[in-house]
Amino acid sequence: MRVAVKKARPAKARPTGSESASENPIELPDGMIERIRTKAHELWEARGHREGNALQDWLDAEEIVMEQIHEARE
Repeated sequence: MRVAVKKARPAKARPTGSESASENPIELPDGMIERIRTKAHELWEARGHREGNALQDWLDAEEIVMEQIHEARE
């Protein structure tokens, strides 16, 4: 039996300078992380303290807080 081995492709070049997201992180307004954390905790409590959805709670909380901020600016 013969096994074919493919050669690895060279890695794609990563963005440099101002193109790199890790060099230019997004700055959030003061207190925003705490607001998201609090909302995520509220969502967890509303779900009956069931584990396993921390990421989804965080993402949902981000969406809710961002919407609140957007509505407050209108």
